[in-house]
Amino acid sequence: MAYARKTKLSELEFLELALQDEIDRRDHKSLSMRLQRAGFEEEQTLEGFDWDTPVTFDRDRVKDLFGLGFLERNEDVIFLGPVGVGKTLLASALGHAACRAGHPVLFLRADHMFRALHQSRADHSTEKVLRRLLAPDLLIVDDFGLRRLTAEQSSDFYEVIIERHRRASTIVTSNRTTDEWIGLFDDPILAQSALDRLAHNAYQIPIEGESYRDQQRPDREKAKKKAPRSPKRRRSL
Repeated sequence: MAYARKTKLSELEFLELALQDEIDRRDHKSLSMRLQRAGFEEEQTLEGFDWDTPVTFDRDRVKDLFGLGFLERNEDVIFLGPVGVGKTLLASALGHAACRAGHPVLFLRADHMFRALHQSRADHSTEKVLRRLLAPDLLIVDDFGLRRLTAEQSSDFYEVIIERHRRASTIVTSNRTTDEWIGLFDDPILAQSALDRLAHNAYQIPIEGESYRDQQRPDREKAKKKAPRSPKRRRSL
């Protein structure tokens, strides 16, 4: 009201200002709730990604993904590459962008997802856990394939992929290529069926390069600063 008096707003302009302020407040609160429910380990955004990092991937394709058209088409994304090259960062940034666009998102490490499903069988809450995995517009499964899957885990992953196929989008990050995934499953038939749907409906983004985390080590930065200078040659007399 003080601002309205100072700027001599009309009654209609004041009403528009008050309503827009309320809309902005509700949008901010709604975004905060979506981010909290998503369960990101760290808040990562595309704006925070260092494009000068010496890693190789299809940057144009990744930038295009941030248009979120893949969500509208219920398509999937797979980030592949060694440890530390930014797979989780890019997956989380895509999830953050989806939250800002109003989409419900869930981020889970693969081992946590399998553990939740395993524990749900003890208290008969499997249907509830499955609904949580199937409900969001975007499910992000991080670090898939670190270990060989048990028969139960193979079946659980198959169920999640089959139920989400063409109904919602899934992002998977993995240190292994998709060709290596089949050997991780207890049942090769389940593996073929799940991977046929996931891999052929997904944008596969291989990432190569040095570990991004290794470059951020404090001792590495100190070593650069303390690197001895080359000794000067003495002029001969």
